Amino acid sequence: MSDRRDRDALWLIIEWLDGESAPSKFYLSNLPNGISRRRLVGRLKERYRTERAYEDLKGELGLDHYEGRRWPGWNHHVSVVLCCFAFIVAEHARRFPPSARRAQKGHSLSIAA
Repeated sequence: MSDRRDRDALWLIIEWLDGESAPSKFYLSNLPNGISRRRLVGRLKERYRTERAYEDLKGELGLDHYEGRRWPGWNHHVSVVLCCFAFIVAEHARRFPPSARRAQKGHSLSIAA
């Protein structure tokens, strides 16, 4: 059994929305101690965006609808789905451009090592 001192330190990240009586989400991270809070939160939100994109690909664009058994067919199917997704993302960004000044309202973080 390994000694506890040999293990990497973990961050406990608690998401507590303003106005709520209790925290809404909890995360554990093993990112380096020198990482800034901003980058730490950014990494957490990247995971959400990735999971959300995967759900959209499956639900809206049929990523999970391929029933063939050969690599070329699956590769073609996934390529077409990803092209459609890229088009939708580009159209969304064109209609609703991201704003660097827009701040996330209603989020507070408590970080403990």
